[in-house]
Amino acid sequence: MDLKLKDKVALALAASKGLGRASATALSAEGAKVVICSRNAEELAQAAAEIQHQTGNPVMAIAADVSDATQVLELIKKTADFFGGIDILVDNGGGPPFSKFETFDDEQWQKAFDLTLLAFARTGRAVLPYMKQTGGGRIINIISGSVKSVLNNAVLSTAMRMGVVGMAKLMADELGPYQITVNNIAPGLILTDRVKEVLPKDVDHEQALKERAKSIPVGRIGKPEELGALVAFLASEQAAYISGTTIQIDGGSSRSIL
Repeated sequence: MDLKLKDKVALALAASKGLGRASATALSAEGAKVVICSRNAEELAQAAAEIQHQTGNPVMAIAADVSDATQVLELIKKTADFFGGIDILVDNGGGPPFSKFETFDDEQWQKAFDLTLLAFARTGRAVLPYMKQTGGGRIINIISGSVKSVLNNAVLSTAMRMGVVGMAKLMADELGPYQITVNNIAPGLILTDRVKEVLPKDVDHEQALKERAKSIPVGRIGKPEELGALVAFLASEQAAYISGTTIQIDGGSSRSIL
């Protein structure tokens, strides 16, 4: 299937590794002009070179901290100035820490708000003038399966990403007349570095992953490239009638009906 993404300009945030990188790779493979960002310039440059080698299409790397307003606005402006616009935004960022509700103080709540809800709102707002100018666009938020099914110790993630869900729904209403769609992807267990980091330290990682996979109906942990394929589809012309929704990609593990 031709997703008609050739020469579309795509900006993927926090994309030196993990789900952001998988998204950037999928978009680049479809012929999009991809810009990736993360805080670590060395890791970012390596990721851009590897994606370019894999897809055969040029990838631009611009170092930026997506939680820093000045840096992210400069990133968006540089991307739009260089390519003449922005068609696709993959809004992604690191998640807040896991722990019990009572352990988090006001400062940690504020950091979680800045990192997730405020950062997503800021970047979404900043790309709108460029998308309106070109007559359409795609905003794709990578959030968490915690918005569909409660995860233990994920109070910060759940609270802030539920805010992103509500915001995206309202954005879809407002931006639909401009042919701009806004959707969320809610991944379950996908094998990224973040997942590996939260595994118990006193057990074998491979065994721990096998144990966690037992609760997933398809019997395995997801691959980052599977999420990347969903991002590419939501960015495509074929997905023009999908907006304001949150799509789970979790191997059927969520027990929620709605």
